[in-house]
Amino acid sequence: MDAMLDLAAMILILIGALLCLTAAIGVLRFRDVPTRLHAATKPQVLGLILICLAIALSLRSWPVVAFLVPVVLIQLATAPLSAHMVGRQAYRNGTIDETGLFVDELAESKRTPPASGG
Repeated sequence: MDAMLDLAAMILILIGALLCLTAAIGVLRFRDVPTRLHAATKPQVLGLILICLAIALSLRSWPVVAFLVPVVLIQLATAPLSAHMVGRQAYRNGTIDETGLFVDELAESKRTPPASGG
């Protein structure tokens, strides 16, 4: 049974590392902010979750699990929030290719300054 859990942990670490590697390659290779944000958040978070699960399987200790659960929860809470803030600031700076947007929900806020009250 221990050998099976160790094998599962090795496979999870390999898959998680590959997901983190694809996230890093995506951040370097993609050309615009939305695709870079997609590459930086989705595969990286899943890779971290898989690696944390592999660590928990490998060490088989409740204190380790108790340490890893907040790590995963904080990552799940902060990655979408930071991606949203970076994407919104890129939109405000004008560094997003607006011709590629299907729906522009922020067009009205771009015309009206935030402090104008209207």
